[in-house]
Amino acid sequence: MFRKTVVWVSIFLMCALFTAQAGSASGPKISDLAEKAGPAVVNVSTVKMIDVSKRLQRFFSPFPEGHPLNQFFDQFHGMPQKKKSHSLGSGFIISENGYIVTNHHVVAKAEKIMVSLQDSEKEYTAEVIGTDKETDLALLKIDAKGDLPTLAFGSSKDMKPGEWVVAIGNPFGLNHTVTSGIISAKGRSIGAAGPYTDFLQTDASINPGNSGGPLLNMQGKVIGINTAIVPQGQGIGFAIPSDMAQNVISQLKKYTEVRRGWLGVTIQDVDKNTAKALGLSEEKGALVASVQKGDPADKAGIKPGDVILKVNGQKIDESRKLSQMIGQFKPGAKVDVQIWRQGETRNEQITLGQRQESVTAQKPGKLQEQLAKDLGMTLRPLRQQEARALGLEKTTGLLVTASKVDGMREGDVILQANGVPVNSLSKMAETVKKAEDKGVVLLHIYRRGQSLFQALPLQ
Repeated sequence: MFRKTVVWVSIFLMCALFTAQAGSASGPKISDLAEKAGPAVVNVSTVKMIDVSKRLQRFFSPFPEGHPLNQFFDQFHGMPQKKKSHSLGSGFIISENGYIVTNHHVVAKAEKIMVSLQDSEKEYTAEVIGTDKETDLALLKIDAKGDLPTLAFGSSKDMKPGEWVVAIGNPFGLNHTVTSGIISAKGRSIGAAGPYTDFLQTDASINPGNSGGPLLNMQGKVIGINTAIVPQGQGIGFAIPSDMAQNVISQLKKYTEVRRGWLGVTIQDVDKNTAKALGLSEEKGALVASVQKGDPADKAGIKPGDVILKVNGQKIDESRKLSQMIGQFKPGAKVDVQIWRQGETRNEQITLGQRQESVTAQKPGKLQEQLAKDLGMTLRPLRQQEARALGLEKTTGLLVTASKVDGMREGDVILQANGVPVNSLSKMAETVKKAEDKGVVLLHIYRRGQSLFQALPLQ
């Protein structure tokens, strides 16, 4: 009995000693890291104007959304149509003269952006240098004197699942909250993200307000920018990898925008049956569904049905990987692609074009204004990634971005008008012009996986 007691006491003492040693090794290291990195993490607060007219309309109006008489209820009792909305986020300083990295969604549509530092009661008004919606990154600048505390980027590709990381930010407005955890996984794709980002997954606690803050390795280097969570889960957060972020931030600083390479193709994954039908030995590569006439891929001789296997010698495991790789090249770059066509591999060189940003960022042109007047809705050409998200095989049709008429909804895709395919605003305008004598146009639309027709009176 005595011997057993001695054994258990010895085990207990060894465990206690190990725990104490582990605590002394990790605890002070995290606290030292947080103390050193914390001053460079900032609070980003914004003021945005939100249109509440639709909420008021739904509350007061007996008519369905899009009904012409709803215009009266928009003004009901003279209630305000817009209100101010305040939100909080995080960011971190990357240069002594005041450049700050945060998320695009933190500052999008903000009328006023204020930045506060940890060790200062002063607030700075921030200027947006540039944002990139595709990777959810933004670069801000504050007018501050030099010697600001800064954080440096580390390499996200060197991080491995299981390595310790620390997040610093302002969750729910709780300034400079420090949380720790590990890298849970790499190369994650989440539904709301654009086609160019593979996320780091971490179980370091991330909450609303952490967005834009740094995810640090144990050397205090930024290896990720915290950007998203899974609301239904715990310990599931996502950060933009630093290797990708550095490229985006440097372009925003130089050009105020991100200039990406462009092939001009629609692509999809290669599944088991497709690989078998094409004679491929494995389910890898990006299957070309369509090629846009006159774009770089078309000029290089790429055809629908080709499978792109490699770019500059790097294997393409899935279609998303191709989008990410091409997006990292600058317009004008020459890339060597290996393709599979009719049972043989071929090598082609493609000079990349420049991916055009969404036309929604531009002011509506005359055609958009005229069509909005004639049809009661705002249209624009469908983008490649939107077509893929909607389940369309081809990037074809016009996307409805706003509608004031019954039967048409935001997010509908108009494929044809009076039996004529409409892939441009000019084609739609031409078709509407021909239908003026009838006073109505028959639209073939795609909505949530369904194809249907809608007769639309011309206004």
